[in-house]
Amino acid sequence: MFFNTAFFKLYKTPILLAFSSLLLYTAFAYDLVRTDYIKLVMLYVALFFLFYKLVQLLKAHIKFLTWLAFGFRAVFIFAIPNLSQDFYRFIWDGRMLLEGFNPYLFTVESFIGNNEFPVAQAQELYNGMGVLNAGHFTNYPPINQLCFAIAGIFSGKNILGSVIVMRLLIIAADFGTLFFGKKLLEKLNLPTYHIFWYILNPFIIIELTGNLHFEGVMIFFLIWSLYLLHVGKWQWAAVVLGLSVSVKLIPLIFPPLFWQWFTKRDASTVLSVTKLISFYAIVCITIVVLFLPFYSSEFIINYAKTVALWFNNFEFNASLYYISRAIGYTFRGYNEIAVIGKITPIIVIVFVLTITFFRRNKNTIQLITAMLLVLSFYYFTATTVHPWYIATLLILSVFTKYKFPLVWSFVIILSYLAYLNVDKADKSENLWIIALEYTIVYGVFIWEVFINKKRRLF
Repeated sequence: MFFNTAFFKLYKTPILLAFSSLLLYTAFAYDLVRTDYIKLVMLYVALFFLFYKLVQLLKAHIKFLTWLAFGFRAVFIFAIPNLSQDFYRFIWDGRMLLEGFNPYLFTVESFIGNNEFPVAQAQELYNGMGVLNAGHFTNYPPINQLCFAIAGIFSGKNILGSVIVMRLLIIAADFGTLFFGKKLLEKLNLPTYHIFWYILNPFIIIELTGNLHFEGVMIFFLIWSLYLLHVGKWQWAAVVLGLSVSVKLIPLIFPPLFWQWFTKRDASTVLSVTKLISFYAIVCITIVVLFLPFYSSEFIINYAKTVALWFNNFEFNASLYYISRAIGYTFRGYNEIAVIGKITPIIVIVFVLTITFFRRNKNTIQLITAMLLVLSFYYFTATTVHPWYIATLLILSVFTKYKFPLVWSFVIILSYLAYLNVDKADKSENLWIIALEYTIVYGVFIWEVFINKKRRLF
């Protein structure tokens, strides 16, 4: 069907665009070094342009777009990630579990430093992940650890084999997101092709399928949970939300926002509050049950320290934090993250509570919009914003009229250029590049949220 003459004449342009995309994805997967910045940007810009045109031309052909999403991901199956080292730690954690170790209780360095090699290819994994990753306790929640262990079960002695297994899990999650995302869009009377602004986006294909970031699995559970909530199965929605948190902790920022969704929908205040409390309880119980096999006092201490690093130690691709840091340097002169890192969570909590109680979040679109705004505010104030973090903003935006996350998914490639001085004496980030990224993002954000108010859903 796809290769007969009539079909080709009818869809000549999309087919040529798709074939060009396949070639570019192949080059990205197998012929790109991260430090080849010009090639990196050129490939990404070309892929993004082709993606935009494909969705634009084929928005009435959901099956065609779905096949393209499969095909583009399949290109990466046998590729070793070239923009991230994190997958080496994933493989290490999974193999540690299978050897009977609790991965939360040991750093990689604690073994390698004593010439101990508890898993297959230990030295190779250590060399691949780098000293920074090896020196800290793992921070990946239990469902994430389960994915790592599955990779170890099917390929316990081969790095590429483990990569392939993890990649297949992430691809499966993406198509779970496609399934429930389409169903939720239909229920909300929104165009179903909007889900392809996420599924077919080269940012998602490269960062999740290509670089093996498990935000895709977390997002699958999050969208499934929102669908279940919308159709009234709130108990199961709570369980699935707990699963989402057990992949990545970021959905923990959302539960307060469900307040109005429950309390403003039932005539009985007592009944609605009871449902809300039950919802929170089920989420918490699900998370606790999943973490329970790893529990020990040492685990609590190690995990808390590791999570705290993202507030008090790590700095990358930040925006408002870098401005605050520069201001602080003028009168304190050093270690601004130790001060700002303690204040930022308080500011974020106040913002979340403000959105919770003073903004209409009664229906599903309003709720998702609130989630988008809250998570955006968190990333705007965060000390560390890795590229793959934007995936959650992008999927939430699919169900709203806001497009700034789509723009961010394009300009986020600039964050990979932050260390243009990496081979020079100056190892710091290039703040001009970061400023360019956020000038574009904030410009679109301010236009959509504060100026072009006709597009707003609240």
